Amino acid sequence: MSESMDMVAQDNNQVSIIIPTYNESRNIIQILKSIGENLPKNISAEAIVVDDNSPDSTGKIVDEYLKNVKKIAGYTMDIIHRTSKSGLSSAILSGIQRAKGDTIVVMDSDFSHPPQIIPKLIESLKNYQCDMVIASRYIKGGKINGWTLKRKIMSKIATLIAKKGLGVKTKDPMSGFFAFKKNILKGINFDAIGYKILLEILVKKSGIVVKEIPYTFENRNLGSSKLDSSTVIDYFKSAWKLYKFGKSKEKEEKRSSVKFLSKAARFYTVGLSGFVVNYFIALLLAGGISDLWYLHANLVGIVVSITTNFLLNKTWTFDDRDFAAKKTIKQYGKFVTFSSLGALVQLGMVFYLVDQYQLGYPIALVLAVLSAAFGNYILNKKFTFKEKVWG
Repeated sequence: MSESMDMVAQDNNQVSIIIPTYNESRNIIQILKSIGENLPKNISAEAIVVDDNSPDSTGKIVDEYLKNVKKIAGYTMDIIHRTSKSGLSSAILSGIQRAKGDTIVVMDSDFSHPPQIIPKLIESLKNYQCDMVIASRYIKGGKINGWTLKRKIMSKIATLIAKKGLGVKTKDPMSGFFAFKKNILKGINFDAIGYKILLEILVKKSGIVVKEIPYTFENRNLGSSKLDSSTVIDYFKSAWKLYKFGKSKEKEEKRSSVKFLSKAARFYTVGLSGFVVNYFIALLLAGGISDLWYLHANLVGIVVSITTNFLLNKTWTFDDRDFAAKKTIKQYGKFVTFSSLGALVQLGMVFYLVDQYQLGYPIALVLAVLSAAFGNYILNKKFTFKEKVWG
């Protein structure tokens, strides 16, 4: 799916706040009220709710509310009803297409993005004369409250993929809370896959000036998180498309040091994706869908992650598209051999940390997987994919 932005008539003095929703009936009215309460009186703003046909009647609740309250001191509200759940990025684009303002703010409706930050985003756009301002969890002064260790690890991995694999320079490219000048979207064809449209803008729009300001992300109190396995899959699809987009624009790099570091970044980005596969399969089998002994579950996770890592490294890191059976089997054998060395280290560390030091299995698993990655890049670069080590 590719979507281009057809701009409607814009009001240079108005701010349009886009709020995508799906099953947010317990939050939506309060967030609309809170936005109005926190907007400075000198700002003309509209809030546009984009609802994906929520089964909990979020859209109907907003309709009823708007019948009674349509405008409050320069603050108007509107809603877009979509017929199906078509994705967060797509919902945001629908809202932007309806928006009248020259300044766009994107935020969630569950109070994880405090409405009190909106004036700071708008003020920073003007004061720093930039094109975009991102509310960041990962710069000094920013933080996250209420996340589990698993959620924090997933966020960090997604951020590392964006920064190392896609070349994004911002500290929090996965933020869902940001403001920008609407005109920067001209010329962008959006794929609208996944849930982070910010990342697509950062990759596809070169030359824009970006500022980050700190904020505290508060985990939702009402409703349930939308993060599930399909969200993770969509993220990897999106990252792959954005990587191909960037690769089509980059020039051939001849400096050996840059080529070495670039491929190393790809290799470890793939390693991080393998870490996600390994981690969640192991946890799923050791107490999720089955009760395998934790070492057996860890072994299954290792096998699956080695296979996915091989395929991604062959096609992405080392640009090898030759899948002749004999060659591919031989490469896979070498890759498995080198990865197995790391796997032995991983299994030994998990057993030692859990049984000898009574360290929690999830933490032990993290430490073991990261330790096992050491040396794999050099060995596979030289012996599996027949490349010079330096270059």
